Amino acid sequence: MRKTLYTKFLIAYIIFGIFGFLIVSTFVPAMVDDLLTRNKAETLYSEATLIANTYASGLYTNDVTLDAVNTQITSLSVYLNSEIQIINPSGRLVLDTSKDLLYGEAEYIENFDSSLGGNSYYVIDNFFGTFPGDVLTVIAPITSNYRVRGYVVIHNDLTDVAALNNSILTISYITLSILFLLSMIILIFFTEIVYVPLRKITHATEQYAAGNMHYELSVESDDEMGYLAASLSYMASEIARSEDDQKKFIANVSHDFRSPLTSIRGYLEAMIDGTVPSEMFDKYLNIVLNETERLTKLTNSLLTLNNLNTKGMMLEKSDFDINKVIRNVAASFEGTCLKKNIAIELFLTDDTMMVNADMGKIQQVLYNLTDNAIKFSHNDSVIKIETSLKKNKLFVSVKDSGIGIPKDQQKLIFERFFKSDLSRGKDKKGTGLGLSIVKEIINAHGEHLNVVSTEGVGSEFIFSLSPSKSTQNED
Repeated sequence: MRKTLYTKFLIAYIIFGIFGFLIVSTFVPAMVDDLLTRNKAETLYSEATLIANTYASGLYTNDVTLDAVNTQITSLSVYLNSEIQIINPSGRLVLDTSKDLLYGEAEYIENFDSSLGGNSYYVIDNFFGTFPGDVLTVIAPITSNYRVRGYVVIHNDLTDVAALNNSILTISYITLSILFLLSMIILIFFTEIVYVPLRKITHATEQYAAGNMHYELSVESDDEMGYLAASLSYMASEIARSEDDQKKFIANVSHDFRSPLTSIRGYLEAMIDGTVPSEMFDKYLNIVLNETERLTKLTNSLLTLNNLNTKGMMLEKSDFDINKVIRNVAASFEGTCLKKNIAIELFLTDDTMMVNADMGKIQQVLYNLTDNAIKFSHNDSVIKIETSLKKNKLFVSVKDSGIGIPKDQQKLIFERFFKSDLSRGKDKKGTGLGLSIVKEIINAHGEHLNVVSTEGVGSEFIFSLSPSKSTQNED
């Protein structure tokens, strides 16, 4: 079974909680116990030092009586909840708040050693076997005339320390539990902000992978997750549009190939089976020839578009005279213009205008635009080709006074195979790819192409080119 990201996060969250309790239960008791013990020992040592410097030292200078000292340290032992002893260096008990010492009878602590704690001012043990278990013991020396006369010893059975340690440990567990519960807010935020949108995105990618590119993905978020969803949705819509364009392209290509092929086959079959008499062969062979020319033109246009769309296409840029190219293109249509009595007027900037571009492809742009202008112009009309230099850009305009383009179709004319409703009757041999090729070439040069058209008045196509450096320097 596949583990989801949410399951993994939940497992990690639970492991975090378990390890948190383990760490608290393992390290906190020992650290707290050590801290409380040292604080308790410091308090007791301070009291022991105070007793050694006041009441206890008076015993060895005969300033106070034994009973008076016993009364004082007994009260203090009750306050400290501890046992206080005064012991001679030999180990003899002088006073003990836990019991009454019989007068005249000496009681000793066997193997007494005042250096029991070493470098520490406290020790935890049974104090030379005098206690059944470990107790906290501090020892403060009683000095007089630069000599150690005895020791003040305070014992505490650590019950208070253990109780306080348990209380602090309980508080730690409660605090950790509260923090663990509060941290569930992070889990809730993760669920709402990350997991739920991610599930939507995952489901959307599954739909897209299954081919449903029209599936709508909606993630209401302004963060990276929302941006990812929006990018994915945009990508799917672009793929869907590309697929629709591909289907439309294939349908258009199939249609444009099928029509002339059907005509060619029909005429050839008619000629073979005798339906068409032999004296009519020339007429129908010319029709077949025109259809093959149409197929050749369509194939060449498709190949041109394919080369223009190839990633990394290289342009063979050079400096050339755009005016000369325009004149040559205009001259190539002389015969066509005579048939329709159309004049081509040239309004060129200077005698020579050097530009930097791919001359062959720009020549094709001018040829396609001029061919369209002649095709859709009325008889006895004028076509104007004009150049103008503005802000370090050369603008070339091809303007006719023909049928024009409807306003709602002006954005579609650069799409492949598109033919406006007005052009269908006049463009018998057109492929609908000429303007697409023009657009691709101009885009490849990093330039701009615009159209201004009024239905029934005419159309003007304007594209820009970059002047050569020599022309710019002259300016």
